[in-house]
Amino acid sequence: MVKISVLQHDPSAHLPVRPGDPTPISRNLNPLMHPFSRARERTRALNAAKMDRMFAKPFVASLEGHIDAVEVLCRRPGSLTDMASGSWDGGIILHNLSTRKQILKVPQAHKGKASGLCFSPDGERLLSCGVDRNVKLWAVGGDNASTSTPLNVFPGKAAFNSIDHHRTEPLFATASNTVQIWDETKSAPVSNLTFPTSTETINSVRFNMSESSVLASIGSDRTFTLYDIRTGKAERRVVMQMQSNAISWSPTFPTTILLASEDHNLYTFDIRHLESPTQIYKAHVAAVMSCDWSPTGLEFVSGGWDRTVRIWQEGRGRAPEVYHTKRMQRVTSSIFSADARFVLSGSDDGNVRIWKAKASEKLGVITARERAAIEYRNTLKERWRVDSEVDRVARFVIFVVPCHRVFLHDVISSTRHLPKSVHQTAKLKTTMLEARRVKDERRRKHSRLGESKPKPERKKVVIAEQT
Repeated sequence: MVKISVLQHDPSAHLPVRPGDPTPISRNLNPLMHPFSRARERTRALNAAKMDRMFAKPFVASLEGHIDAVEVLCRRPGSLTDMASGSWDGGIILHNLSTRKQILKVPQAHKGKASGLCFSPDGERLLSCGVDRNVKLWAVGGDNASTSTPLNVFPGKAAFNSIDHHRTEPLFATASNTVQIWDETKSAPVSNLTFPTSTETINSVRFNMSESSVLASIGSDRTFTLYDIRTGKAERRVVMQMQSNAISWSPTFPTTILLASEDHNLYTFDIRHLESPTQIYKAHVAAVMSCDWSPTGLEFVSGGWDRTVRIWQEGRGRAPEVYHTKRMQRVTSSIFSADARFVLSGSDDGNVRIWKAKASEKLGVITARERAAIEYRNTLKERWRVDSEVDRVARFVIFVVPCHRVFLHDVISSTRHLPKSVHQTAKLKTTMLEARRVKDERRRKHSRLGESKPKPERKKVVIAEQT
């Protein structure tokens, strides 16, 4: 009988550690054995970028219920699924994003437009304000929810434009012709925050998310003001070139604030240095009406008068993700969900739309093998982003040639699809901005020594700073 010797291998070296994990493969890492590894990796990165654009389907659902334009949106603290919306018909609806149903509906919360919404820190109470000069406190938690009568009504002397709640204390701020601080247990404001020689109408007001005693507001006279509720007065004020429509504090950098401006741009400021913005974000072709940071602080969303929703990467001032539908009208409000996976937008057509923050992200259960593949493709795209071809595909929309079997080489790249009116306006705006840039450059070049020269663009944004 012949004796045969067999090589023995440890099963843990070639079998998955857990069910569903990718099977480990033994590899020889000697670079001489893989002369074309770099070329293969680039091809994989290019295919990953193409697949990312090919499977981009950002629209999730539409939440109906309002019969007029949706003016304001806000998310509920401590919940991943609940958010509230208010519209021009005076109605307020509390939505559940997972079931896409209405938790609570108040058809006539205000006479006229519901201009502001905010939750209490525990999420059990909802504050709303409107042009009927009233602030109403509603119970929205559990069995205490009431759709008929509010818990309390705070009458004011002017129409309210915005409202925001303190992070810890039972205080809230309102914006009308002045900034007022209210206590939930009192019927009159506890303090009025005004700036000397100020006669503007306050459009929006927001508490800082870290230093909760700091308050920011924007006004109709192109001002951006910082207040301290401990001293009861305005600390600093900036007069900008154009009016701002919305503000949002960064959740990760307490000194960073985002402004949505009437001049089609968004600006981030460091409140320690207000002489110029830290970053300018350009892509909208009409006034930017709303903005909101992601809970991660790495990106933010904006909605504009040009009927588009755009998702920006923090620090990258160009080429945002653009979302739109044929029936969506001017976007007046936009927010991120609490888990940063979804974006919600409210527009003039009365719909609240749900979008994926990452257009090609898969919804539902993802296995360990799928997650490993997704992370590998994302790493490849990030590593090869400097490659011109990979970057071009990542920035463009992908159209697939209709056929029975789709291959990656059948993918044709083109510019991002936009509504015709937006596309034509963008071309016209590009021409105008280029002409303005050339004119300023010639003025700098041919100005005599000692004469005033055109300022850089960042220096033009802020006209004056007052203390």
